[in-house]
Amino acid sequence: MATARSEHAFVDKFPDEAGVIKATFLVAFVALGIGAFFGLIQALHRTNVVRVIDSADYYTMLTGHGVLLAIVFTIFFLCGVFHWATARSLDRPAESKLFSWAWVGLMLTGTILATVAILGGLVPSLGMSADVLFTFYAPLQAHPIFYIGLAMFIVGTWLAGADWFLSYRAWRKDNADERIPLQAFMVLTTMIMWYISTLGVAVSVVFFLIPWSLGLIESVNPLLTRTLFWYFGHPIVYFWLMPAYLMWYTVLPKLAGGRLFSDPLARVVFVLFLLLSTPVGIHHQYLDPGIAEGFKFIAMTNTMFLLLPSLLTAFTVVASVEHGARQRGGEGYLRWLGALPWRDPAFTGMALAGAMFAAGGFSGMINAGMNINYLIHNTLWVPGHFHLTVGTAVALTMMAGSYWLVPQVTGTKLYSRPIGLLQVIMWFVGMVFMSNAMHRAGLAGIPRRTAEPQYQNFEFLTPIGSIFELRVQIALGGTLLFLSVVLFLFNILLTSLGEESERPVDAYLPEPLSGPEGSPRILDNLAMWTGIAALLVVLAYTLPLAGIIQNGGGLFGGGLPVPATVSAGLDFVLMTVTSAFNTLLGVVA
Repeated sequence: MATARSEHAFVDKFPDEAGVIKATFLVAFVALGIGAFFGLIQALHRTNVVRVIDSADYYTMLTGHGVLLAIVFTIFFLCGVFHWATARSLDRPAESKLFSWAWVGLMLTGTILATVAILGGLVPSLGMSADVLFTFYAPLQAHPIFYIGLAMFIVGTWLAGADWFLSYRAWRKDNADERIPLQAFMVLTTMIMWYISTLGVAVSVVFFLIPWSLGLIESVNPLLTRTLFWYFGHPIVYFWLMPAYLMWYTVLPKLAGGRLFSDPLARVVFVLFLLLSTPVGIHHQYLDPGIAEGFKFIAMTNTMFLLLPSLLTAFTVVASVEHGARQRGGEGYLRWLGALPWRDPAFTGMALAGAMFAAGGFSGMINAGMNINYLIHNTLWVPGHFHLTVGTAVALTMMAGSYWLVPQVTGTKLYSRPIGLLQVIMWFVGMVFMSNAMHRAGLAGIPRRTAEPQYQNFEFLTPIGSIFELRVQIALGGTLLFLSVVLFLFNILLTSLGEESERPVDAYLPEPLSGPEGSPRILDNLAMWTGIAALLVVLAYTLPLAGIIQNGGGLFGGGLPVPATVSAGLDFVLMTVTSAFNTLLGVVA
């Protein structure tokens, strides 16, 4: 059986890579199941529908939900997709099978340590907890093994990126004059962004949070750890989105029956995300007193530039899908939509995810605007936006994409397309209920990060509908989303256990309508784009960090953040540079 399909199936052409991908998908899907269960408990508890846990344990569930879904599920799945895309597009296996398994093992060990620390909060006798939420900056403190697990996980992702760069280097030796294949280009630019953006959180975890949790230092500068988190906390959004973009650009057009509209536009989009995604994290800190308003305004301006690659993506992907529809006989201004393969769960899931991402983009513009952000900051609006972008655009694309990818690495056909179709539609409907209710609740001022649905002697009001109706929508949405995950895991499990097929899936990806030859070669100069991205980070963060250290009591705290000005930060930098220069002169003399 395997011999008959050896020229077509990924699992036969790259068996070692298929094994690595299956392992990463397995961890991702286990995390998805546990995280979704925690989400159901939260939705029912917070809306006061069913309460099976104490409110104190709500925060353990909230941390587990955020870490297992937003970090473990997404990034393990991403690693599987990138490993597949690198081997497929470069048409070569990884340089070292042992090295590939090493980063899988390191990420898995880190995940287990962090998860044990989180779940330890449910057993008080263990004296271990990590109720620090997904945003794990000070002053909330977790058990040391939580931070150690996170550090191991991040180092594991760095090694995974090194694995793909080693494959690229070997490919380049044999193809000196060739353009980088599009999928490999997407993987490499995304990983460069990841290396740059994770430096902040690595410094925060290794130099501040781990020593602090071990009692080696008495205090940390909370604003500094918060800023270092958001330095990484916004580009991680694009780290989640880039595998979804990779699938929208290279797989979705094929499922629609067509071809990618423009390879050059796709490359421009990924370069823009590399340059613009990191220097904008301060837009999460508009209400923090220790950062000057001028720096916040600069962050807001930079954030608005990020609309450009998103709009380019919307244009390119829709044009590609329309091309596919017209190849299938679609006609008219909008009637071509009816010619698309809506019975294919992989296509329908990705298309619905893209449509929901457009709504998430609009709510994201509200978050990014300084003045409007004040209205919804720390309200349920924010997780509403998060569920539109990461919870739908990313998660639904990953689940839908699995219906096309899993058969390639297992050699078995999808168990049930109707169940898959029902699952992606159920996810979409559930998320419509949940995100709509969360956004409207945020406009009513209902806070996030609380286990209780009410405040004493205070009543929230909505201009349309009622608070009761919003709670019902959240509970209903959470229930539908959990049932959708159950259907997904059931379908994938039976797919994996199925019999091998000669042709588990049509894995051929057609060439773009406009190929890489239409784009300037400078787009492939990864070293130059890396240098520019690093320079933009230095320009955006040097003065704010100087002010935070100066106004917050130094690197390790000891003082309270105070209102800051641009001039104060500038004076501190000039003083530091002058002192260092004088010291250097003294050494030379």
